[in-house]
Formats: sequence, C-alpha cells, structure tokens
Amino acid sequence: MTQTGVVAGSGVLTDWISLGVLASWVPRDAVDDAVEAAGKGARRAGGKLPPHVMVYLVMALALFADDDYEEVAARLTETLRAWGCWDDGWEVPTSGGITQARQRLGPEPLAGVFGRVAAPVADLDTEGAFLGGWRLMSVDGMEWDVPDSGPNRAAFGSRAGSHGVAAFPKIRVVTVSECASRAAVLAAVGPAAGGKGTGEQSLARGLLPRLEEDWLLLADRNFYSFGDWCAAADTGAALLWRVTSSLGLPVLEVLPDGSWRSVLISRRLDPRRAARARLLAAAGRGEDLDEDQARYVRVIEYQVPDRDGNGQDERIILVTTITDPRLAPAQDLARAYHRRWEHETGNAQLKTYLRGPGKVLRSQSPDMVEQEIWGYLLTHYAISALTCTAATNAGICPDRVKFRRTVRIIRRRAGDPAFPP
Repeated sequence: MTQTGVVAGSGVLTDWISLGVLASWVPRDAVDDAVEAAGKGARRAGGKLPPHVMVYLVMALALFADDDYEEVAARLTETLRAWGCWDDGWEVPTSGGITQARQRLGPEPLAGVFGRVAAPVADLDTEGAFLGGWRLMSVDGMEWDVPDSGPNRAAFGSRAGSHGVAAFPKIRVVTVSECASRAAVLAAVGPAAGGKGTGEQSLARGLLPRLEEDWLLLADRNFYSFGDWCAAADTGAALLWRVTSSLGLPVLEVLPDGSWRSVLISRRLDPRRAARARLLAAAGRGEDLDEDQARYVRVIEYQVPDRDGNGQDERIILVTTITDPRLAPAQDLARAYHRRWEHETGNAQLKTYLRGPGKVLRSQSPDMVEQEIWGYLLTHYAISALTCTAATNAGICPDRVKFRRTVRIIRRRAGDPAFPP
C-alpha cells in the first residue's frame, strides 16, 4: 500500500481508500508498539483475530457508525484480503466475537496508538496554519451521550436538570487541536458529571504540560486560572487566552498597537492584603516578579460589532505571553484568536459527520466507551490529516476541502479507483 492508500489489484474505492486512509496515517508499526506496550500483544489460539486487526476494526466502527458489527467486519475482512494481509486461519468474527475481542483489547492500545501517531500535519505552506513562527493550536472540550447501562451511569455520573435526570450518561473529551487541519493531537477523556475534577479545565490540566515550544495555544475564558496559565507557559509555548472582564488587569504601559502590558496575579494573594499591593507596585516599576505569584502579560481588548445574537458588541479580552508587539501586533493576535472556532468545527465533524447527529455511542461498558472514543479520535485524525495534506498540495486553505464530502467519498463504493481529494 502506498502513502495515499492505493492498493494494487483493488478496484473498489471504499475498500482501499476507507481503510487505506486509516492505515496510511495510523501505520501498523505504531499499532504493534502500542499493543505491546499495553500488554495485549499475545496472539490467541482458535483463529481469533489478533489485536492489531481489532485496532483497525475499532477505527472502522467509527468510520461506518451506521453499520452493525458484522457489516463493518465484512468490510475490514474484504479489504485486508485485497491487501494480502488476511490469514486464512483467522475467523471472520460474528457480533458476539467482536464484542469479546473488543473486551480483550481494552482502551489502552487505542489510547497508545493515538499518543504515537497524532501530531500536527500542517506545514509552512498550509494556509492559515501559523502566526509568525508559531503554529496555531487550540484547546476545547465536548460531551458525548453513552448508552444508559448501569456500569456507564455508575462510571460517568448522572446530570440532573429541570426535567429530572438526563436520559443518558455523558463522557467528556478535551483535546488540543491544530487549527488549520482541525486534527486533535492531545486528548483526555473522563466523566462529564462526576463532580469535582471532571470539568473541561480539570481534563485540560493533564494536557498543558505536553505543549510544544513552537505552538501558540488559543483558549476560551473557561480555561483560565493562574495555575493553569503558569503550567502552560512553563512549557515554552506561546499562549493567547481569553479571560473574563472581571479579571483585574492593571495597565502598566500602553503600547503603540493599542495593547497594554499588565500582570496576572495568583488568587492566593488576597486583594485586601498589603502583599498584593507591594507586588503591583513592583510590577509598575518593571521589577522581576516571583513567578509563583505573578506573571507579566500583554492584553488585547476589542469588540466584534457585527456579530449576531447575544454576543453582539461583546468585549473580548485576550492575554498573551507574547509581550513584544513587534513580534505579533494586536490586530494579528485578534485575527488569530478567531481561528479557535476551527476547533468547534472539528468537534462537529466528530460528533455530527462521523458519529451522526444526536446518536448515542455503541458501548455498554465504560472501558468500551473509552475505546470507542479513541477510535473516533484516530479516525478523525486520519481523515483530517488527509484533507489538510491534500489542500496544502493543491495550494488552497484546508477549509475548502469539505470534511462531510470527504467522509461520503471514503464510505461510498465506486468502481473507479482514482481518488482526487
């Protein structure tokens, strides 16, 4: 199989391009390494499918979310046979066999594969991927409905509303994604209604230390806390986060582009105490600060007057670690921040175009729910990487390669083996 997913001798587009995309961006060696690291690498007797085949099957379940287990298994089997990768001693699994094989595999190999393969895919020629030398990245979260089984409700919690307990438990997924490709490269999963420690900010906290130095991370105001800001900034990555208007941001110096120098102060310092006043005075004099208590930042404030709905004329306040306006003028940072909405689009691609609008996940147990989520993330990553690479090669913005249409092409059976992304 080539890097484009073309398989010699296969004349069915869906066969070679659907799973070809998956195997092209999720290579077999990464799968084998993750399976071995998770302790799932031993082959089983009796013709049962090996773990690496099951990894691709879980990804295929995300690609063909409307099909049942046996139909997806048939697609996988036909494709592997066409590639010469099917052992005649393996059994074509039944629905019950697939359930058992998924349980044997568990979620850890899928999470391990994601950690090995998920990386930014845009390059310097990709339109809208960079601001100066920084790659535009963003962090955001989403929730998924899971089947209302006893184990799922116990693991993921129940959210009560005005009409009583929600119909389905929910799992929360927080990702760090590349804005240009919309490909998630870091991810964390957890219950959406499990009480303290289950919010988006808590899940994001485990991802922030893994930021890269050449990233510019965009984040909405829900993610700001002084401790999280420090953890993210200490990686060397640049930050551009929205904050609430109630956050005190003293003006230390007005800069030529209309932004201003300011200081973030830990909430542990009581605003009524003299220590905070002394720190502010030191910041006003430009002195070095104890970074466990305060950090210098630059502030950009603006309004979006033509926005419809409740957000019309809303003040947007951004803080950034890029304190030199010559490196990134305020207008450029404001435009860059609105690339964060690409993350919302990527979430919609996962939940609406792959899974299907309003649909509940398949899995009846917490481990299988997590496995299924990682399968969706891997499949979305592979398709996003394909579309971004195709757009870059064509010299167009990745936005112009429609995800929904790409998925339809991948799923569709056609006799012509040509695939023009």
